[in-house]
Amino acid sequence: MAQTIEDLRSAAAAISDAADWLTKMFSGEPQAEDAPASPPEPELTLEQVRAVLADKSRQGHTAEIRALLQKYGASKLSQIDPAHYKALLAEAEAMPGGGRLVALLGRNGTGKSTLLRAVAGLEAPLSGGIRLCGRLLSATPAHELAQVVSFVTTEKVRIANLASRDVVGLGRAPYTDWLGRLRPGDRAVVDRALSLGGMGGFADKPMDRLSDGEAQRVMIARALAQDTPVILLDEPTAFLDMPNRYELCTLLRRLAHDEGKCIFFSTHELDIALTLCDAVALIDPPRLHLLPTDEMIRSGHIERLFDNGTVAFDASTRTVTVRR
Repeated sequence: MAQTIEDLRSAAAAISDAADWLTKMFSGEPQAEDAPASPPEPELTLEQVRAVLADKSRQGHTAEIRALLQKYGASKLSQIDPAHYKALLAEAEAMPGGGRLVALLGRNGTGKSTLLRAVAGLEAPLSGGIRLCGRLLSATPAHELAQVVSFVTTEKVRIANLASRDVVGLGRAPYTDWLGRLRPGDRAVVDRALSLGGMGGFADKPMDRLSDGEAQRVMIARALAQDTPVILLDEPTAFLDMPNRYELCTLLRRLAHDEGKCIFFSTHELDIALTLCDAVALIDPPRLHLLPTDEMIRSGHIERLFDNGTVAFDASTRTVTVRR
């Protein structure tokens, strides 16, 4: 019996060592055998993270992406041969401080939606990890992450008989009890969010009776009610005509500047990105370039990435021209 217990202990130790080795091999960290272990940096509290992200004066980056992001959603991973995985981002830093509107650009299939979903904690990377102000997202409880990052998807929300006010009220879920009951303070936040989104007069109107532009504003108000320093939006101008696209992005710019939010949205609207945004993030697999808008225009990244022989970007006029 004693020998059996000792054998089990040895096996457990061997499994633990193997697990540690696999973790190091796939974490993307350098494997220095004799390097002294550096003490871990103290992890910020939830309130400290929110304060850092909302700091308008912060110039440095507050998010690190040291991960291998896959092109396919987690629900499909088991159906896809690992040999077909596509590395989208290997290592990057992104997300400036509060009070900025940032456009995320990239060619089709480069992982704009995948990146946003990963930062929102909705999709796990194949390896490595994503840190927000030093906190590993995979180790952050969902209710805490929901107080830091809100996410507006590109899907249309059309729920019959559900009033706009009730949809916006869902943004208060991270702060309510397990029944989701709204207190007077929560209702005040919802009313203010509707007003900021320009939808105060539509509070009682059902979602299925709203236009695409109105419905998108309600979803932005829901993100505002969630009261997070970071708001992510996946192609918020999809399904909108040109005037509504500019109107919506002007709203995002005003909210970023007036409310101190870091608003990060993916888009294919190059003209909007270069006209209204404070900074532009450009996915160039496996790299992510993040520069103030004027610097991005001068950098040459846009010309190189979008020049396909048919169209070309003219940095002097900030426009795309068709080659003859």
